[in-house]
Amino acid sequence: MEQLVTFINHNTPSIRTIFTLGPLFLTWAYGCLAFAAYLKSRRGLKTGYTRKTFHVLIFLTAAALQQTWGLQPVCLFGAMTTLVLAYTLFRGAGHPMYEAIAREKDEPYRTYYIIVPYLATLAGGVAGNIWFGPAALIGYLVGGLGDAAGEPVGTRWGRRRYIVPTLSPVKTMRTIEGSIGVFVASLVALAAGTLLAPGFTFRPQSLAAIPAVALACTLLEAISPHGWDNATMQLGPAFLASLLL
Repeated sequence: MEQLVTFINHNTPSIRTIFTLGPLFLTWAYGCLAFAAYLKSRRGLKTGYTRKTFHVLIFLTAAALQQTWGLQPVCLFGAMTTLVLAYTLFRGAGHPMYEAIAREKDEPYRTYYIIVPYLATLAGGVAGNIWFGPAALIGYLVGGLGDAAGEPVGTRWGRRRYIVPTLSPVKTMRTIEGSIGVFVASLVALAAGTLLAPGFTFRPQSLAAIPAVALACTLLEAISPHGWDNATMQLGPAFLASLLL
């Protein structure tokens, strides 16, 4: 708890920053979800694609902000994204932005599976920075790219299905093909992370460590409870990267 209070005190943006950057971040977060809604309602893409489009844009924005300006802008961007999601939930089923991120297969718990991944993302980001410092950036990248790859790949090519844990009565399936997508994207994210995260350097031993961490992340994603992998896919990679990379 003391670490959390310290984190909040150090990373709460100033009033000037809120009024200067807040509207920009709010507009960008809204634009990301509006783009996903456009892809769903106008271009006819499946929710498996549009939901992850929003997911990738938000995670990569957070990574870019932290790499460039530090944690305070990330926290402010998170707050603005929260406002956009709150508006989307208020509008509810039938609104294009809601339909872009609410999976049909999660019925009748579609709103639940918007809120839970949001909370998981928040918890994973905060805990990753508190516990693993610079390695949290690697968590952002693996969470944003590795985790995001599974659903679109599974939607397009998934044939071999398996059941995953869930905290609701909804039966949840993932696919072997989707998990392969998670592995490949995690490889890319980990390689990028070792080049970008402060204190990390791509070394010869990374050629062995990165595939091992990517495989561990793939297995972690496969067994993570439905909706909570946004947390595990940040914390797991950050922890393993801090040990092995």
